[in-house]
Amino acid sequence: MEQDDPRFVSRLTRNTFAIILAGGRGSRLKQLTKWRSKPAVPFGGKFRIIDFPLSNCLNSGIRRVAVATQYKSHSLIVHIQHGWSFLRAELGEFVELLPAQQRIETSWYSGTADAVYQNLDIIRRHGAEHILILAGDHVYKMDYGKMLAYHESKNADMTVACLEVSLDEAKAFGVMNADAEGRVKSFSEKPENPDPIIGKSDVALASMGVYIFNAEFLYEQLIKDADTPGSSRDFGHDIIPSLIEKYQVHAYPFRHGKDDKQAYWRDVGTVDSFWKANLELIGITPELNLYDRDWPIWTYQEQFPPAKFVFDDEDRRGMAIDSMVSGGCIISGAVVKHSLLFSNVKVRSYSHVEDAVILPEVIVGRHCRLKKVILDKGCKVPDGTVIGEDPVEDAKRFHVSPEGVVLVTPDMLGIDLHHVR
Repeated sequence: MEQDDPRFVSRLTRNTFAIILAGGRGSRLKQLTKWRSKPAVPFGGKFRIIDFPLSNCLNSGIRRVAVATQYKSHSLIVHIQHGWSFLRAELGEFVELLPAQQRIETSWYSGTADAVYQNLDIIRRHGAEHILILAGDHVYKMDYGKMLAYHESKNADMTVACLEVSLDEAKAFGVMNADAEGRVKSFSEKPENPDPIIGKSDVALASMGVYIFNAEFLYEQLIKDADTPGSSRDFGHDIIPSLIEKYQVHAYPFRHGKDDKQAYWRDVGTVDSFWKANLELIGITPELNLYDRDWPIWTYQEQFPPAKFVFDDEDRRGMAIDSMVSGGCIISGAVVKHSLLFSNVKVRSYSHVEDAVILPEVIVGRHCRLKKVILDKGCKVPDGTVIGEDPVEDAKRFHVSPEGVVLVTPDMLGIDLHHVR
């Protein structure tokens, strides 16, 4: 069959088992990940970050998926149980959880490769031809079927999805160089001085944390790595560099459209990038189209009534301008501008909110002025609060990012949601 034959691709996806690595803390998100792992962080008004790789699997025809969890995984596990239990196990489709449980060793997952290695008995039972390994903390839409077809066409042992980033950004990624045929010739994890792409002096080729392995080949390499003294048990640091010389490791460029343009992909791993990526969504034609019915993003969401805007007095008019407002929200005599409100947010009278990302279950009191803020789930902002106008004052109570975004959590407002004391 031809590589672009739908039946060829569907055979590949049907015989692929996906593993989403979702155990990371995401410490650069500061207090947003104090009580949840990074993949469980809300994003885009009604989703969580984990919903993007999960939806990509479903939309690509890959319906056997495991999610490896570790750091503060309770909210992530509950979300997956509520939102992803509609797949039918009797038809061979599922999303199952692989919590760190010391199955093989007496330690928790010590690296990305170790998270897969410690579940080898479970993974082998599924009898897949290919293993798709995904990071659970990136926001993007991707057809993994096309990447599988590319992998087969190259007769590859392993394929790494990649995209071009600036040299400065590349320091946070695995960086590779590939020849004209796409074969990877070098790979370095988070290098201090990234090598630019040959012929392009200002950009580097960065790994997206999306890998395809031939299944038996992966098992062999994981066992070999586990027996190697001093290995950090990580795909980027250990596995990939060890394969380049002897095996067929290929780079898959993440592009789309007739113009072959680089596709949307975001690592929302810092407070600034998280704020920016959320507010990008309210643009007229955002790069990430959440209204795309051909590639829907699935999630679990409580059933809320429609958003409501009340009062129409001159100085007390409930309205939202250039904003996205989710179900259950009530804008009561307040002004919301260029902001994204998640579910069940209440903004009281005479308040002004601008350039804000407000997570679920937040109440903003009366006469508040909030600008360039992220309000975490469960915040109750007292009447008359001013945030985003004086960085020095803000820094005394809240976290202020390098680019001036103010992160506010319930703890910072004296609200103990978790009752740990």
